[in-house]
Amino acid sequence: MDLQGKIALVAGGTRGAGRGIAVELGAAGATVYVTGRSTRCQQSEYGRPETIEETAEFINAAGGAGIALQVDHLDPSQVQTLVARIRREAGRLDILVNDIWGGEHLKEWDKPVWEHDLAKGLRLLHLAIDTHLITAHYALPLMLEHSGGLLVEVTDGTAAYNADHYRINPFYDLAKVAVNRMAWAHAHDLGPRGATALAITPGWMRSEMMLELFGVSEANWREATVPHFGISETPRYVGRAVAALAKDPQRARWNGQSLSSGELAKIYGFTDLDGSQPDAFRYLLEVVEQGKAPDATGYR
Repeated sequence: MDLQGKIALVAGGTRGAGRGIAVELGAAGATVYVTGRSTRCQQSEYGRPETIEETAEFINAAGGAGIALQVDHLDPSQVQTLVARIRREAGRLDILVNDIWGGEHLKEWDKPVWEHDLAKGLRLLHLAIDTHLITAHYALPLMLEHSGGLLVEVTDGTAAYNADHYRINPFYDLAKVAVNRMAWAHAHDLGPRGATALAITPGWMRSEMMLELFGVSEANWREATVPHFGISETPRYVGRAVAALAKDPQRARWNGQSLSSGELAKIYGFTDLDGSQPDAFRYLLEVVEQGKAPDATGYR
């Protein structure tokens, strides 16, 4: 329980990577405030069954303390109230994970800006960028009251991969590149103040939505008839990456960097739930982009 006594905020932890990160921080002993818009009484426009209460229950079951709070991170007043509550109840904030997203239903595949629905594209940017900045604005002052804080910005794709790969459409591309850059910018402000900021990306993640899309469950995911799905990983894998970073007393070495779950697994030695170490971004470059047949041998 290396994170016993530590206070974490996982902003956007209803499902996917946010849930995986929240649970693994709890498994390491942290008290985790987990936020999202979907509760057992009210769903977001996603209309999905996952709730923040469920995430808090998973955190508790893993050995941590989960506190679920409904927050729309586009609303500054709600975020300000959230941070005030953390200050009142916990008196500190050691780990901030910005995983707010909510744009899966807004992106349109392979459409140039003039064909993409403008309202959807702009909302996607607000959800992906504004929410992270609003949350950082209110939460980082509390984190900086104690030395050693960690800010993790969650995105899709490392800075190196995104630099020369066009990501779906201009709106999505900008959103994911911006979060990497955001972490780099925060690092310049946080580093001299004794804190660390970095960006992290999962690989091909088997989120609840992804499993449903492919008509499988976590129990039988290998039955999906999708090329290269054999390199995929659970949301807990990136969760273990964040937990490893939070436990590392030398994590300042990563300040400003863009990292992936796969590369950190090799460094810290953690595995996915099945005991493997999938390295999706190396696989993408060496197998998918080389036109090779799907085969994850040597990559997990």
